[in-house]
Amino acid sequence: MSSKDSIQSSDVEVLNKAIEWLDNGDTVELVTVAKTWGSSPRPPGSIAAVRSDGHLVGSVSGGCIEKQLAVRIDDSDRAQAFSHEITDDEARRFGLPCGGHLELVFEQLTDSSDLKKILTAMDNRKRLARTVHLRTVDLANPNKVEYVEVDRSVDFYYDGDQIRKIFGPAWRMLIIGGGQLSRHVAQFAQALDYDVVVCEPRQEYASSFNVAGCKLVSSLPDEAVLQHAVDHHSVVLALTHDSNLDDSALVEALPSNAYYVGALGSRANNERRRKRLSDIGVENVERLHGPVGLSIGSRSAAEIAVSIVAELVQLRNAPDQHNRTS
Repeated sequence: MSSKDSIQSSDVEVLNKAIEWLDNGDTVELVTVAKTWGSSPRPPGSIAAVRSDGHLVGSVSGGCIEKQLAVRIDDSDRAQAFSHEITDDEARRFGLPCGGHLELVFEQLTDSSDLKKILTAMDNRKRLARTVHLRTVDLANPNKVEYVEVDRSVDFYYDGDQIRKIFGPAWRMLIIGGGQLSRHVAQFAQALDYDVVVCEPRQEYASSFNVAGCKLVSSLPDEAVLQHAVDHHSVVLALTHDSNLDDSALVEALPSNAYYVGALGSRANNERRRKRLSDIGVENVERLHGPVGLSIGSRSAAEIAVSIVAELVQLRNAPDQHNRTS
């Protein structure tokens, strides 16, 4: 599957390893963070898989309790929820400001076929909701699990009776341009669970773009924005260094509900760009992140890509500061 050929998200890594273990006849438990309090470092929906001999992949606490998970394999065939407190000593050891509290759901996996279906859906850029009913009374099917394809408005859910984990990208990134920088950004973005679409109408660049898992389109940039990146879960990056192509995308992206719109170029070039785009309105032009990315002294294409995805992580983790409501 293509998800194995590029930088993997943490979910893909866990699923691939769990499938490998199950296909080898091992006992595997899937552990999901259901609820957190305090400084717990991993958000709800984070997963890990534990093999019967204690091998573990993924993380549910940033290292605080993974050792304890590695020695816990339960023989129950019913999904169960457990609470765990991260003590102050554990917090200090792993660099957390204070202790926290986790509620985890454990379920024993017996077959890899459903996990393979999840990976197939993710490879096809689909979002799949996996809902486990924790308190079903059906003795013949104690772990009632349902799979439903959902859009990006559906998110993780847990109420004590059921837990719904979403697999697949909640965010879409449209990259204008298929050059070296775009390849690095696309790979990093996929590791952060973005669905990546690359718009490259120039054949000489499109023919050499080869990042697995990305959708490559040859339409004009303005058309690509309207088709792929106008909702609040979208990011648009204009990275061609060609003002005609980049500006064409920005004219449509800046007035849209796209969460983040950025453009490559120096401060002077971006100031000239803002003047060129003044017809779409001052409020829209002010949304432009340009130069794109955090100022970390980046020089190489890989370093610039790191600065771009780092800014996206920063903004996603502090949405109230930079959000634009849809």
